[in-house]
Amino acid sequence: MIRSFLILSALTLCAITTLAQNNPIVGNWKTVDDKTGNSFSVVKIYKGNDGLYYGKIDKMLVGPAHLKCEQCEGEDHNQPLEGLVIIRGMHYEDGELRGGKVLDPESGKFHYGKIFLRDGKLVLRGSLDKRGLLGRNQTWEEWRMEK
Repeated sequence: MIRSFLILSALTLCAITTLAQNNPIVGNWKTVDDKTGNSFSVVKIYKGNDGLYYGKIDKMLVGPAHLKCEQCEGEDHNQPLEGLVIIRGMHYEDGELRGGKVLDPESGKFHYGKIFLRDGKLVLRGSLDKRGLLGRNQTWEEWRMEK
């Protein structure tokens, strides 16, 4: 009886751990500019060792790959866009990534951010205020490498 309980407990724990790791936001997303509709890059969203979520520009789709973040400040100044971490320190709560910050490489400024899925697409909400009232959305598409 105790042995059955221990086995059942271990299987339940494994199932919960697996479900927690299957965050549908994690993956590669093709950015789509909300103003022009153009795609510029592929952003890889991943869970860091600290349990928080991050996103880095994994691949540039237009222009030379060696473009730099000229407007960025601090350690990001003049860093290549490819490999630049633009989503930082978000936590997963109620199906969304929240609480971190998002870097706009064009302006070099950080914004409050929230990320969620809608109709199979990723919605990134960047805003000037924590409540998300003063900002805008970008809807990104899942990236699948073309053959």
